[in-house]
Amino acid sequence: MTRIALSPPSLFLTALLVLVAGCTDPSASGSPSPAAFPSATITSEVAEAGTSLAPTDSSIPVATTRNALQLVAAGTVASSLQSPWGIGFLPDGSALVTERDTGLIKQIPASTESDGSTAAIEIGAVQGVTPAGEGGLLGLAVSPTFDVDHNVFVYFTGENGNEVDRLTFIDGAVSDQQPVLTGIPSGSTHNGGRIVFGPDGNLYIGTGDAGERSSAQDLTSLAGKILRIAPDGTAPAGNPFPDAPLIFSLGHRNVQGITFDEAGRVWAAEFGPSSLDELNLVVPGNNYGWPVVEGFAAPSPYTDPERVWPTSQASPSGIAFARGSLWMAGLRGETLWEIPVLDDGTTGEPIAHLSNEFGRLRTVLVAPDKSLWVSTSNTDGRGDPAAEDDRILRFTLS
Repeated sequence: MTRIALSPPSLFLTALLVLVAGCTDPSASGSPSPAAFPSATITSEVAEAGTSLAPTDSSIPVATTRNALQLVAAGTVASSLQSPWGIGFLPDGSALVTERDTGLIKQIPASTESDGSTAAIEIGAVQGVTPAGEGGLLGLAVSPTFDVDHNVFVYFTGENGNEVDRLTFIDGAVSDQQPVLTGIPSGSTHNGGRIVFGPDGNLYIGTGDAGERSSAQDLTSLAGKILRIAPDGTAPAGNPFPDAPLIFSLGHRNVQGITFDEAGRVWAAEFGPSSLDELNLVVPGNNYGWPVVEGFAAPSPYTDPERVWPTSQASPSGIAFARGSLWMAGLRGETLWEIPVLDDGTTGEPIAHLSNEFGRLRTVLVAPDKSLWVSTSNTDGRGDPAAEDDRILRFTLS
């Protein structure tokens, strides 16, 4: 497998665009169309033991599509990071990044350069992080009122489960760590971890089932959910379950990415089991089926995903919205997926970018200059690190 080492922007005049999409064979690159999965898989005790009931017909033809956008490599903004996970931009244009296994937060100074020459600066450690398996210091979100409160929020795994804490960032250091939400179940896998402020000023939190599948359907548990809380940890008005006031949606296996499109719709990327990963359009109060159902044509009261991928092609993590499309980072699939969003909220055929070029991709987000930042995740114990890994890469859309 070849890894590309990015150099200064002047060397990058070639667009990186991979055009294969719409394939249902797990050994190939692409995305299955809904027609490839005409009915939902209703899970059973056999399925819960790990048997895949999804179709695997490799005779379904590959569909190819093009998009007017080109993804152009613009350089490396940081290198030699250890399992970077969450990234957030500050008002001055600098960025904060969490490292899952070290428990550290680092700052990438604002710069017009993209050659990786500026090292990320350590600004402090989050107290109480106990990294193990997929747990550790995960998501990060900068307060939308940072200019006033100087607050940064983190999601991490501690001795008593996953939690969200608030820190103050002033004069180059974090301090005054305070818990905002505790009691999120944790496990060696399926810890969720993505936190994002929505356009409503509330914090959206993706959690996993922590290895207890039934918890995703249990409204008394915070596992396997998307949560919506105010910055002080209280329940904002408008959440759909009076008896579970922090829960926004349920029936999720392991939410790794959350973003909002220009219409304010909520999108989430979610790990599947052994067969299908999902992109979901999240509606408050809806039940996305795990572990009862997997795939399309879910019976009432469960909600279908918008798109699915074989796990070999995705294992999705971060997700962002830019230029009319969702951009979804793939870990096992080692691909950045572009999914056009239509005016009615449906999606066009996914397009694969960067396939097998940089290894595992963890986080993608839109920078203040409208470029895309994409982090690798090759030092997380499951990748094949290149000399400069892990890196945060910068791409422009043209």
